Amino acid sequence: MAVIACPCRSFSNSLGKHMHSITRFTRNLLACTALGSSLLFTGMAAAKDWTTVRVATEGAYEPWNTTLPNGEIAGFEPELLKNLCARVQLECKLQAQDWDGMIAGLNANKFDMLMDAIVITPEREAIVAFSQPYAATQGVFVSSTPAVIASAPSDEVVKLSGDQNNDQATIDQLRSLVKDKVIGIQSGTAYTDFVEKNFKNVATIRTYKKSGEHMMDLNAGRIDFAFDDVTFFSSALLNPENQAAHMVGPKIGGPIWGPGEALAFRKGDTDLKEKFNQALSAALVDGTVKRLSEKWFKADLAP
Repeated sequence: MAVIACPCRSFSNSLGKHMHSITRFTRNLLACTALGSSLLFTGMAAAKDWTTVRVATEGAYEPWNTTLPNGEIAGFEPELLKNLCARVQLECKLQAQDWDGMIAGLNANKFDMLMDAIVITPEREAIVAFSQPYAATQGVFVSSTPAVIASAPSDEVVKLSGDQNNDQATIDQLRSLVKDKVIGIQSGTAYTDFVEKNFKNVATIRTYKKSGEHMMDLNAGRIDFAFDDVTFFSSALLNPENQAAHMVGPKIGGPIWGPGEALAFRKGDTDLKEKFNQALSAALVDGTVKRLSEKWFKADLAP
């Protein structure tokens, strides 16, 4: 009788090894799934378990925010923040941070929220999430040159749409005002793009880290104009050292600056954004934003 060699041993070994691989794979898969689920639920819990919120502001943009001699940060935004944090029942720790590193610091988890007169723009919306706006303001030039001050009063308010065809007449008027002059502007703001886009081929533009720095150079005669927010200048021009400077040309508002100033959050912190959106809605409805705006700006800037 022929003997048929049955490869049962080798098959059994192969099968055993195969089953061992499957078992190990299954065990690893289950372990990874369990770990992923754990991380997922941990992340979800952490995202909703807010007790303390770290808030960055410049602390040098009066009257929005300013640092007092004792180190306390005061102004419209710190006072509004205190009100909002009480509404959401969270402890808010406010800290000063240079503007040019603020958004990067937010996305690097150095802070949880930004509150620094930040204008909503499409470019910023691509990298951070905004609350609804709590203010809407205007931009304007200032000068300390007597002839310019006399010839270009700032009693006019114009609204620019951002459409060059619609805005060209006003832009041409401003280009004539600043031609062959030096303009100072804080870097990285919504106003920076506006000034560089419309005046860099007729004027010299200098950028500064802080708005107070362009005021120093204006007073020293190193620049001819500064461009910034009306609310900043309304406060800055009350200081005796700035008494020679005056707003000149029209005050510029409208859609060109976007929807207005708002809180900024990391894209993933939707729950935190929603908490503050609800608090802002209540503060707008009950008149808190209007009251604080009139206290600090002498005008209602509620959007």
